[in-house]
Amino acid sequence: RGIGRGIAKLFSENGANIAFTYISSVQKAKLFEKELSVNGCKVKGYKSDASDFRAAEKLSKDVIKDFGSIDVLVNNAGITRDSLLMRMSEDDFDSVMNINMRSVFNMTKAVLRPMLKAKSGSIINMSSVVGLKGNAGQANYAASKSAINGFTKSTALELGSRNIRCNSIAPGFIETEMTEALGDDMINQWREQIPLKRGGTPEDIANTTLFL
Repeated sequence: RGIGRGIAKLFSENGANIAFTYISSVQKAKLFEKELSVNGCKVKGYKSDASDFRAAEKLSKDVIKDFGSIDVLVNNAGITRDSLLMRMSEDDFDSVMNINMRSVFNMTKAVLRPMLKAKSGSIINMSSVVGLKGNAGQANYAASKSAINGFTKSTALELGSRNIRCNSIAPGFIETEMTEALGDDMINQWREQIPLKRGGTPEDIANTTLFL
């Protein structure tokens, strides 16, 4: 959905074969496969939980088997569980860290061997401006996105000599299905802080991802 959907769509329009993951609706995944296949590329959706280490390893092997290589990895799994720290539960913190940050570790580890063997690859991690400046009520989300930035920098230093690039994108306020839950008042407050007086779109982020 949202940013991930926009990225997959733009990549397919530019000739890339697409392996995408989903965690719930098989029917929606099949419809998305058909939508992307119109562009003439090979497309396959995989039901997989990126926050599960073994599932990530299995996914990598399945994609290699079906596609022959993994040239680009986009780590985009993400959730929010917003609450002031005083009211934040342990589960709210752990679930956000597991899905947002641990998924990046799991999937990056899973694609390392094929990328190292090919001596080529691009790993793109979806961070957030909140990981750079923080945000009240999002201590868990900010921590996860800040961690992604540190992980990305270290990974880039480790893998650069093998012609594997690792970058993170830190979007500002992007209007997606996830941000709709914030309500009109909060959305308008965010918009007022932006010079263009509008939120970004999934297409904005997709264009940056395609460049990388």
